[in-house]
Amino acid sequence: MPSIPSSDCALCPRLAAFRTENRAAFPDKFNAPVPSFGPADARLLIVGLAPGLRGANFSGRPFTGDYAGDLLYATLLKFGFAKGTYRAVKDDGLELTGTRITNAVRCVPPENKPTTAEMNTCRPFLKEEIESMPNLRVIVSLGLISHNAVLKSLGQKISAFPFGHGVQHDMGGELSLIDSYHCSRYNTNTGRLTTEMFEDVFQRVMQILTNAPASLRGA
Repeated sequence: MPSIPSSDCALCPRLAAFRTENRAAFPDKFNAPVPSFGPADARLLIVGLAPGLRGANFSGRPFTGDYAGDLLYATLLKFGFAKGTYRAVKDDGLELTGTRITNAVRCVPPENKPTTAEMNTCRPFLKEEIESMPNLRVIVSLGLISHNAVLKSLGQKISAFPFGHGVQHDMGGELSLIDSYHCSRYNTNTGRLTTEMFEDVFQRVMQILTNAPASLRGA
């Protein structure tokens, strides 16, 4: 299993200070680097930006407790990448099937905006996450920052793979990267991302995994 930041990770001083503030303000919440969710032998990895203050930072599970999670988990359930019922809490019993979810930055940043230095500091955790998944075939990046973090983790040039919603990039070695606008409330309220657009991304994922060599379909 990949390593994860400790609950008192001090690699990013600004994020550590913000975490301390949140622990004082919300002592009954998670308030720590949020671990990945889902099996390590999954063929699909979904990479978000960072935990939301009242979402994953409170619940301790990626995309759990905020609007982005409502759309993401409903979509995963629809396409068979999850089973159970999503109730926006960590102990709702929801299970991911063949899917894993993580974030480019593991700690909640002020105003949901990590700095470049913080993204660079946290990237080794994402790189190790990707490298630890032996059956990985598709990465879905939610937003430009996630897209860039994935490319850097894979040692690729950002300029060679421009971000675009629904765009599929060949990363070599039977690995594909698919971009999506982030499933945030802002993007959906403004119409930048619709439910249909988001579902189209996972329809593409299904097509890729279905067309994988027979030896990989059951991985």
